[in-house]
Amino acid sequence: MLKTTLCAGVAILALSAGIAKADIVVGVAGPMTGPYASFGEQALKGAEQAVKDINAKGGVLGQKLKLEVGDDACDPKQAVAVANQFANKGVVFVDGHYCSGSSIPASAVYNEEGIVQISWGSTNPKLTEQGFANVYRVCGRDDQQGPTAAELIMKKYKGKNVAILHDKTAYGKGLADEMKKSFNAQGGKEVMYESYTAGEKDYSALVTKLKVENIDVIFLGGYHAEGGLIIRQAREQGLKAVLVGGDALGTSEFAAIAGKAGDGTLFSFNPDPRKNPVNKPIVEAIRAGGYEPEGYTLYTYAAMQAWAEAATAAKSTKTADVNKKLHSMDFKTVLGTFGFDAKGDLKAPGFVFYEWKNGAFDYVK
Repeated sequence: MLKTTLCAGVAILALSAGIAKADIVVGVAGPMTGPYASFGEQALKGAEQAVKDINAKGGVLGQKLKLEVGDDACDPKQAVAVANQFANKGVVFVDGHYCSGSSIPASAVYNEEGIVQISWGSTNPKLTEQGFANVYRVCGRDDQQGPTAAELIMKKYKGKNVAILHDKTAYGKGLADEMKKSFNAQGGKEVMYESYTAGEKDYSALVTKLKVENIDVIFLGGYHAEGGLIIRQAREQGLKAVLVGGDALGTSEFAAIAGKAGDGTLFSFNPDPRKNPVNKPIVEAIRAGGYEPEGYTLYTYAAMQAWAEAATAAKSTKTADVNKKLHSMDFKTVLGTFGFDAKGDLKAPGFVFYEWKNGAFDYVK
């Protein structure tokens, strides 16, 4: 009997030790497949490097992070499925999603399940306007990005014929509408406001409409795949309009699709964290793995950093405890030092413009 009791006691101690050393499960979510998979790859590379670096320093609260990957393919239903899968796997923090149309429905699941969500690329205002205390983003909002584009067009192309296009998605239409609202408020008046269907290969009919209206500037509320095709087919028809878009044009795949036709394209994005000398070791580590940390790569890294800092300060991974720190602290990350406001948005976001030229982009001076 004594032997049995001792064995049981040893088993319980071993089990308790195993639980104490269990991994903390975190997730990264985005379009790992589909037409926007390049952004999912950015997210994965950034999250993997962040987890690797955090674990190398002892993890969080003495425990190592284990990364789960969710592929939403930028599809709302698939995003909800990913969110439920994360909940079933015990994920306490989700670094994602990318498409606003995925982040918004998934956020309802995370709110119900008590999981912290920090989006690295969803810019639609609705994401943080739902009143969820556990939802944040490390990027700006369309109602900040749209006015930035409107201001640039008013200053640089005042009096020119402007067309506003969108792909009907939460991101694309949201960005186009915010740009239009600000553009009109500043005295601008678009010649065209048109939607197009994402995923098509032939936009020649749309380009013909643009030619008939003698469009000088095309503002695109949409993603790089369609943007690249539209501007390439525009050049093929002799239309010399300048393409201006949002952060979704900040991927090398845009240049691959558009080719030389993409030269001169302008797009808004947050300041490039690769250019900060402090980030050199992280940038070089990712490059050493054969990947260029463009676009949102370091944004997913920063989201992971912010959550880890908050959990460390809270001495807990419980959502209620972490939320208190996320809403009250400033975080030192690869994006610089930032904090979140009561809604979960960055307190001081900032958009700048970049220009594509010869397959690369740089700041617009």
